[in-house]
Amino acid sequence: MNKIYLPTPAQRVAFIGLGTMGYPMAGHLQRAGHQVTVYNRSADKAARWSAEFGGRQAATPAAAAHDAHVVFSCVGNDDDLRSITVGSDGAFAAMQAGAIFVDHTTTSATVARELHAAAQERGLHFIDAPVSGGQVGAQNGVLTVMCGGAAAAITAITPVALAYAQAVTRIGDAGSGQLAKMVNQIAIAGLLQGLAEALHFGQTAGLNMPLVLDVISKGAARSWQMENRGKTMLAGEFDFGFAVDWMRKDLGLVLEQARHNGATLPVTAQVDQFYAEVQAMGGQRWDTSSLITRLKKS
Repeated sequence: MNKIYLPTPAQRVAFIGLGTMGYPMAGHLQRAGHQVTVYNRSADKAARWSAEFGGRQAATPAAAAHDAHVVFSCVGNDDDLRSITVGSDGAFAAMQAGAIFVDHTTTSATVARELHAAAQERGLHFIDAPVSGGQVGAQNGVLTVMCGGAAAAITAITPVALAYAQAVTRIGDAGSGQLAKMVNQIAIAGLLQGLAEALHFGQTAGLNMPLVLDVISKGAARSWQMENRGKTMLAGEFDFGFAVDWMRKDLGLVLEQARHNGATLPVTAQVDQFYAEVQAMGGQRWDTSSLITRLKKS
């Protein structure tokens, strides 16, 4: 972590959920000078975080949140988010009026709007703030954050969130951050399938594909996925990054939303099924670039 932190007044903050993303994000907050209290379902992981970064550990989400100006979270899914906010020992009941809850989980827009309303009833603010940039982005503190919620609340948390982000942008009202993340995942899924097919074609044609990648990455085909995943895809290396299981969860949210708003997503639906094939091959925790494996087996 070589992040350079901008001078920001220290805040009392909580971070709930110390998974692949949350663990380094909370670490950046502590290293930026904030007073961080963490909660994780596995207490051992929270203890390890506290030993590494020096912050405090709490026994429940409510205990972590009770004196925090800002509460951040990054958990698994809609039900996990409900549990840590409005469930037994949830954060909302313990937060002080005016405090802000910022959720970085990729969830449905429905639960984001639901919890925005629940927070308002308690005099709190709720921001749906999914992120893009993956594990490396979290570790390096350069995530992109897409926010839905009140403009004033998002403005207030931005200096704090820049401890682990390079950009924090308000997309619109509650739920808008999650909808923007769905756009992001649709684009990534299509890009990765196209890249997988391109690499497979080139290998089958007997081309020097590392050389081809170097050439086309300087032209119109250039993308983050090509630059960061192209060579590892050629090498068959997938033990890192954003897992197939997580992408399928995200694409499930996308396709459910599309059924409600009438969007037609034929490529996304097809790629989702391709990821199901990768799961069946044992690739549940492989990086999402592992789409190429199903082509190589054919």
